[in-house]
Amino acid sequence: MSGAGTGAATRRVVLPDAEATRGLGRALAAVLRAGDLVVLTGGLGAGKTTLTQGIGAGLGVRGAVVSPTFTIARVQPALPGPDGRRGPSLVHVDAYRIGSLDEIDALDLDASLKESVTVVEWGSGWVEGLAQDRLEVAIERPRGGAGAAPAADRDPDDEDGAAGVRTATLRPVGARWAGVPLPGEPVDEDDGRRGGVGDDGADGGADGAAPVAG
Repeated sequence: MSGAGTGAATRRVVLPDAEATRGLGRALAAVLRAGDLVVLTGGLGAGKTTLTQGIGAGLGVRGAVVSPTFTIARVQPALPGPDGRRGPSLVHVDAYRIGSLDEIDALDLDASLKESVTVVEWGSGWVEGLAQDRLEVAIERPRGGAGAAPAADRDPDDEDGAAGVRTATLRPVGARWAGVPLPGEPVDEDDGRRGGVGDDGADGGADGAAPVAG
């Protein structure tokens, strides 16, 4: 994921547990609006769906947020708030089994993008063309460690596949994010690349990152 052309600083957040990951999602929901695209990357069990659960809770959408792996995309409309008004719907996409850009086009995400918040797991390299402005979130988890299930026994949809602290790196791309307050501590882009943030789940280090309260 490239940080070039970002409208705000890249930030990093320490996530000590699943509730903190959901807390980060709720914090992001507070600044998300209709038309926003969130691209999630991270290894199996990193916490992408857990983060999306927090976003869904913050947006006040109908129904439980679960992995959309077998349906690829799921639309969850927002429930009316105390004043009767509704926020944007959540479009939750899992691109794990996507094999071509034609399959992305077939989802017709453009049709709902303007009135919804669209969150795409495993979206890096597939959905950047949908919007010039987007929020890229890479989640890292420790490899192995106490409590980690053997890779052969791990369900690809299991968001708790390994115990331990996660680290989320937030890269806002485009003018939409200029001046938008995001959680976490600013990090140097070059330092982030040296840390190895990416889909392989390797831990690039969390020094200087700020925890998010659940």
